[in-house]
Amino acid sequence: MLMTARNRPMMFAMPSFRLPPFFVATWLACVLAMSSAAASAADRVIVLDSAEAQLSLIDQATHQVVGTLPTGKAPHHLMIPPDHDSLIIANSVSNSLMFIDPHTGQLQRRMEGVEDPYQLGFSPDRRWFVTAALRLNRVDIYRFDGNTITLAKRIPIAKTPSHLNFSSDGKWVFVTLQDSGELAAIDLATQTIAWRMPVGNAPAGLWMTPGDRYLLVGMTGEDDVAVVDWRAQRVVKRIPTGRGAHNFRSLDDGRHVAASNRVSNTISIIDYVDLTRTRDITGLLPGPDDMELTADKRFLWVTFRFARHVGVIDMSTYALVDTIRVGRSPHGIYFSNRAPVLGPNAD
Repeated sequence: MLMTARNRPMMFAMPSFRLPPFFVATWLACVLAMSSAAASAADRVIVLDSAEAQLSLIDQATHQVVGTLPTGKAPHHLMIPPDHDSLIIANSVSNSLMFIDPHTGQLQRRMEGVEDPYQLGFSPDRRWFVTAALRLNRVDIYRFDGNTITLAKRIPIAKTPSHLNFSSDGKWVFVTLQDSGELAAIDLATQTIAWRMPVGNAPAGLWMTPGDRYLLVGMTGEDDVAVVDWRAQRVVKRIPTGRGAHNFRSLDDGRHVAASNRVSNTISIIDYVDLTRTRDITGLLPGPDDMELTADKRFLWVTFRFARHVGVIDMSTYALVDTIRVGRSPHGIYFSNRAPVLGPNAD
C-alpha cells in the first residue's frame, strides 16, 4: 500500500484467478485447525504454584496440565488490570511483576523493582495501584495513569499486611494485618492510615457487601467470618464457618459468596444479605484457598494449598468431582471465561 499526496491509501488491484478444489480444501482444513488450537489455548486455567516459582496451565475442558511457565520466587496472587489485556502475577520474594496473556498464559513482559508484592489491586476509579508487602510490613501506593504505575508512597504498617480491598468510590483501601489481628483503612488521597481496629486472630481475605455496607473478613486463626461496619469501625456479627476461614469468591447470584476454610478443609456458602451461613461444601482436600467460578456458574475451581492439587466442584450438587495435581503450594487461580466478580471486590 502507498500513500497519496492527500494521505489516502492507494490500493493496487490484484489479478483474479481460481484455486483448484484441492487447495481450497487444504486451506480450509488449516484455518479450522488454527481456530481449534486458538480456542483450546483460550481455555487455560492458570494456577500459581507458590512454592515452586512457576505457574501451571490446565486445559479447562480436559482437566489436564498442558504446561508450566517459570515465574519469580513466591508467586502468590494475581489480578486483571483495568484494560484486561494482561494478567498480572505478583512474585513477592523476587520483587517483580509478570504480565501474561490471560487466555493462554503466555509471557508478555516482566516488571522489576516492585518490592514484596504479596497482594495487589487497582482502585475502582483506576487511579491507584496498591500492593501489600507482607514480608516488609508495608503497604505501597502507586499512581496509575492508565498505562504506567509510579510510586507515590510507602506506608509502614505492622504487622504482616495480608489482603486488600477497596471502597467503591476508590477513596479507601482496606488491609488486614495478619499477625496483629487488625483491620486498617488507608486514605488514598492523602496516603495516610486513617484508622486501625482489632478484629480477631489472623485476619486474611476481605469482601465488600453491596452498597459498601459491610466488610467480610476471613478469620484464618478462628472459625468465623467477621462482619465489620467499617464506617463505625465495629464488628457487628460473626458468621460461624469452618476453622481457618480465609478467602472469598462471589457466586454471582445476587445473594451468596463462598468462603474457603483452610483448616477444616471445607467451603462455606454465606448469604451476604442475611449475613448467615447457608451450607458447607465438604469432602475436600487439605487447604482450600483461592477460588474461581466458571461463566455458567456450574463449576467452582479451588486451589488446595496443602495438597498440591486443584479441585473442581459441581455447584449443582456441591460435590468435588475432580482433582488435578499441580506444583507445590498452589495459591492464586484464574481463567478468562469466568463469572463476573461483584465490585468493588478485587479480580
